[in-house]
This record gives sequence, structure tokens and C-alpha cells, in this order.
Amino acid sequence: MRVLLLGIGLVLAGCRDQANGGGAGSRDQITAVGSSTVYPFTTIVAEQFVASNADARAPVIESTGTGAGMKLFCAGIGAAHPDIEDASRRMKAVEYAACARNGVRDVIEIQVGIDGIAFAESKRGPAMSLTPADLYRALAATPGGRPNTAQTWRDVNPALPATAIQVYGPPATSGTRDALTELILTRGCEESDPRAKPLAATDPDAHKALCTRIREDGAYVDAGENDNLIVQKLASNPNAIGVFGYSYLEENAAAVNGVRINGVVPTYATIASNRYPGSRPLYIYVKKAHLTAIPGLRDFVKLYASLWGADGPLVRRGLIAAPDAVRARSAAIIARELPLDPMTLS
Repeated sequence: MRVLLLGIGLVLAGCRDQANGGGAGSRDQITAVGSSTVYPFTTIVAEQFVASNADARAPVIESTGTGAGMKLFCAGIGAAHPDIEDASRRMKAVEYAACARNGVRDVIEIQVGIDGIAFAESKRGPAMSLTPADLYRALAATPGGRPNTAQTWRDVNPALPATAIQVYGPPATSGTRDALTELILTRGCEESDPRAKPLAATDPDAHKALCTRIREDGAYVDAGENDNLIVQKLASNPNAIGVFGYSYLEENAAAVNGVRINGVVPTYATIASNRYPGSRPLYIYVKKAHLTAIPGLRDFVKLYASLWGADGPLVRRGLIAAPDAVRARSAAIIARELPLDPMTLS
């Protein structure tokens, strides 16, 4: 394997030199890190990859959270560093800059489907129906610029039950947490406070503090990257609400119900049509330099594209298929191995 790798060419040699510098040596299996939401889909691709390649080593797929995964992914090129980043949000400009500083410049961005940030409760729960404004007033650290003192949902909205606010959700390293703050809390903030939207243009840091900082007094509970653990917590605490990707709601439909947001239940159809607040794209990021360096990586990425269709195994596992035009664009990016343009990132 060493002789083969040294003979492939300059790109691969650079990859191995950096890997050797880190003391990791060569690697003949695919590695992926990142989003707990994308994790089950990449795992299915890995299973099919092994099933169709008898000599392949099983890929190593880790659920680290999108943010933590980006740090690992962007740390360098070579065997010591992951090939793929699973992401439940788009890469940020600051993350790409970190990648570039470490020599990770040709990054291929592939949208693999759509997901929704699902709010769920126990089958024995109070059948909550919430709005982004309700969630903002319940979870923000300083709604309206004042410390959050709401203890029950009725404190937030008189029409809601007088049960304690208890929300189990993802940690700060999670792309789902980012999407929660950007898609739901920011929307609720700007609907609740007329000062908020103009503040985004005049003082982005103040806007972020007002709209996206989550309270830390126990009303919001960081449940880690294990979304199945949130489902278990809802079973033991029927008045609580959980936050995770739609696929976990679908997988656990016998144990939990989706919570209506603006009167819309999270379902495949409502998320695909963007009627459900919190619909979001899902991505994988791939290092172009590794496509040749890591055995099977190019085939693995092509296999992903063959499985994400509306009737494919990823959708059966809970992925929302992207529109035809998006899937065609993603397939073209894979075929042409086109790196993303960092100028499009924010």
C-alpha cells in the first residue's frame, strides 16, 4: 500500500507527507465526522459501500456535531484528518478560512437532501402548538433585552399550559442548534421585537445576543449529540419538549409526536414544501485531495448520489429528498469534482 500511495502523484504525495508529519501513517478506510442528523444517512451509505465492495474496509463514521466536525475536518490534509464532514448547516466563511490556513482549500460541497428541525413531545404530552415567538420568549436568554424569567409556558403565552418550560436540545457545537437559533429563535425575535431586524444591519453582535443566545438556567437542557437520548428523556418526562432532526421524529413515531409550529405539523410533505418553519438543507463536504488518496472515497461519494432519490434508502430512513434540480446540481458537482466558491459563504 505504501508503494502504491507514493506512486500516485503530487497531490497524494502532499497528502501523505502531511499525514506522516502528524505521525499517523497511511490510511485505507474512509473517515467521516460531523452532524448527528446526517450521521444515519452516511452510515447507510457506508453499509451499502461495504456490501458492494467485498475487499473494502468499513468506513469510520463519527457523530461529533457539525461545529466540532468542521474543526476536525479543517485541521489538515492527510491520513490523520477526516475525508468527509457531515453538516446540518452550510459551512461558514470563518470555517473555510480555518480550512485554508491548514491547506484544505479544495472543498467539495454537496447538498444531500433536506431536513426539518423537529420539535417533539411524548405521546402522553399536552399536545402543544407553538409559534417561533413562543419559543423565542421561552428559550432566549434576554427576550426583549431583559433577563428571561419565564418559568412556565403560560408565562410565555396565556393560551399555553401552566407546565414548566423544559426543552431538551442539541449542544452549541451542533448544526441543529445553529439552525434552531437562526431559523426559529431569530424569526421569533424579529416578530416579537420591532428593534430586532434593523439591529441585524447596524449591530450584528447585539442582534445575535438579543435573538440567538439561549438561556442557561435549566429551562433549556443540553442533551449532547445523542438524539436518541432526547427521545428517551421525553418518555420519562411527558411535559418536556425535544429538539432534533426530522428523521429521529419519524423513526420514533410510536413514542413521540411532532409539535405544531405556526399550526403546521412536521411531516415529510410540510418540510419538503418549506411550509414547516425550520426546513433546512443537509450537506456533506469532501476534500478533493483525498478523492485519489483514500481508496474508495470517490466511489463512496458517487454511491451517496445514487441513494438519495425520493424512493431511495436514505429517504426510507428519514431524509427529505431535495428537489430534482438540487439533486441534479449536486450530482454534477460530484461528477466534475467541483470545489465550492468560498466567496458564496457567509
